[in-house]
Amino acid sequence: MHPNQFDSVPWPPPAEAGDIDVLFDAAPDTSGEAEDPRDRRWFPTGFAEWFAIGLTFLPAILYLPNSQAYRLPARVGAYGISAFAFALWWFDRGGRKDTSHPAERWLMMMALLLGAMILHPGTPSLLAGVAHAVLYFSIFSPIFWVPAYINSRRKLVRVLAVLLLCNGINSLVGVLQVYDPDRWMPRQLSAQFTGENGRDALAAATYIGPGGRAIIRPPGLFDTPGAVCSAGTLAAVLGLIFFLEPLPWWKRLPALAMAVFGMAAIYLSHVRASFVVTLGMMGFYLALMTLQRQGKRAAGFASVGSAIVVGSLSLATLLGGESVQERFMTLLGDDPRTTYYQARGVQVEYAFTDLVERYPFGAGLARWGMASYYFGTDTGAIDQEGVFAEVQPNAWILDGGWPLLILYTLALVSTVAFDLSLIRTLREPADRLLASIVVATNFGTLFFLFTFVPFGTAAGMQFWFLEGALHGAMASRPRTD
Repeated sequence: MHPNQFDSVPWPPPAEAGDIDVLFDAAPDTSGEAEDPRDRRWFPTGFAEWFAIGLTFLPAILYLPNSQAYRLPARVGAYGISAFAFALWWFDRGGRKDTSHPAERWLMMMALLLGAMILHPGTPSLLAGVAHAVLYFSIFSPIFWVPAYINSRRKLVRVLAVLLLCNGINSLVGVLQVYDPDRWMPRQLSAQFTGENGRDALAAATYIGPGGRAIIRPPGLFDTPGAVCSAGTLAAVLGLIFFLEPLPWWKRLPALAMAVFGMAAIYLSHVRASFVVTLGMMGFYLALMTLQRQGKRAAGFASVGSAIVVGSLSLATLLGGESVQERFMTLLGDDPRTTYYQARGVQVEYAFTDLVERYPFGAGLARWGMASYYFGTDTGAIDQEGVFAEVQPNAWILDGGWPLLILYTLALVSTVAFDLSLIRTLREPADRLLASIVVATNFGTLFFLFTFVPFGTAAGMQFWFLEGALHGAMASRPRTD
């Protein structure tokens, strides 16, 4: 191990080393990276930054009145752009790049498997099978094309700031939807929460607030109750990290506000899994800072993070009533193992005791999720009883059986191993700090594997997007011997 591998970075660091601050027109970067003048502009520049904006604001089309007629293009917009970006990178640059990510081999094998699964007799139709396979590909394709657009630390920091801003705004809207639902709640919710059939589902997504007022779990910039919790998770963690960096106060305070709104949005959505994952992400980042001997940074993160967790609960209780506090206090009052098993653990058990025996090589594509809803009409395919996937292992088993489960697991394991090795071998402390931010952010997505289906949604695409951004930004950074 290099003797200076985990030497601490002075905190706050001197101005000339402020790699987070370079986004905000700080002192010149002394790292030796070629500087692009566009990296100092305050507005988004470059395809990757606009793509990061699209992850939030393309689905936000459904927030607008009378937008349900455009639900399909709004939902598939970001996925289609991701697939288009891969094609653009491939034909424009011939698929050339300096280095490859260790997960790529497993993902390409998985793509071949999904192509074969289109012909599975359980796939409802050719169109449905192609749509589901393309969805998978769109979600993991950023690992291939993003490094071509994010090839420096400055660009990576800008993308993180864009994600913080978008998810912070999303979280703020979620809080306002509880404070003043008449003004901020979407005029139309998803079709599954409307009409005769959706009445029970909407009742389950409603709780009693102050004065007996019925509160719908805030959707944020979307149309599904409770959906703001995902944005809240990212806003809480990134907002806290940016607040503790040596930025001017008028830039740090908005970051702090976004962290508070993000945490409050999680409380108001009543999604306990997002709360646990957020604490896990904070704890993981704190552990990385401790291992890198960032004592002052770790202490500041722990103290301010604790204050945000407690203070945001007070804000959420004020807006949402005592039911908010009671909901999250069950995490302390009940056995966590029992709580998890009743909520999602039973589904994980079902995957490995029932599904894998019934479908060792998959049940066919488009049997669950978005592709099934929009394209999965019954065309005489065999074995058409209803199936569903509430956690990720179930989805992988349904879509490809043991082979898909193993391949995607290998892709994620190789990614984790690569990330931890990257943090350990990067020579400059500032590089390790930036890598730790991305790795801690992505850690939450991995935790969600056993609570819902992140790699069938935009959360999985964001994971591979950030992983590709980290890989591209650090590809040419100096390593220890």
